[in-house]
Amino acid sequence: MPLFWKPYKSDVTQFIDSLKQRDPQLEERQRQGRFLLWDKNVDRQAQQEYNESRVAQKPYVYQTKG
Repeated sequence: MPLFWKPYKSDVTQFIDSLKQRDPQLEERQRQGRFLLWDKNVDRQAQQEYNESRVAQKPYVYQTKG
């Protein structure tokens, strides 16, 4: 390994690192946004009722009954 070898950082990684340096609260705001959209409590009873009420799809959906 050469004496002046530096590990490679892609342009995208350098850009993200510079964003984090300019705005230290960026990651915390990302976590809050993720919590709003994805981290939800699931009502297990409602989920079970939804799964039980599904109707199985026919193998060929465009075929008529006749």
